[in-house]
Amino acid sequence: QVQLVESGGGLVQAGDSLRLSCAASGRTFGAYAMGWFRQAPGKEREFVAAVSWSGSNTSYADSVKGRFIISRDNAKTMVYLQMNSLKPEDTAAYYCAASLRSAIARAPYDNPYWGQGTQVTVSS
Repeated sequence: QVQLVESGGGLVQAGDSLRLSCAASGRTFGAYAMGWFRQAPGKEREFVAAVSWSGSNTSYADSVKGRFIISRDNAKTMVYLQMNSLKPEDTAAYYCAASLRSAIARAPYDNPYWGQGTQVTVSS
């Protein structure tokens, strides 16, 4: 089992950048596919980005493609989400997720492990 703790959220202005971090516990971190999701008030949780266990494969939601970059450091058991050119519509709680399947499922609750979330607020 893996435990996840997100950090790095905050209040920024439109156009700014922010990097989220997800610290994972557990000696088998390298076996997990990892992903980021977000949930805005009154909306469903949605997929943002995913990275394979090796870091060689990534995928993104169309809404963030070209602006966000997901990466991982298996030696440090960390996953990152670099968010550039932030927009007010990126405002949400961001969650880190993990799965022992070959890839993160885009349906949020098909992934069994979650962090507590970190808030990102983008002002216009």
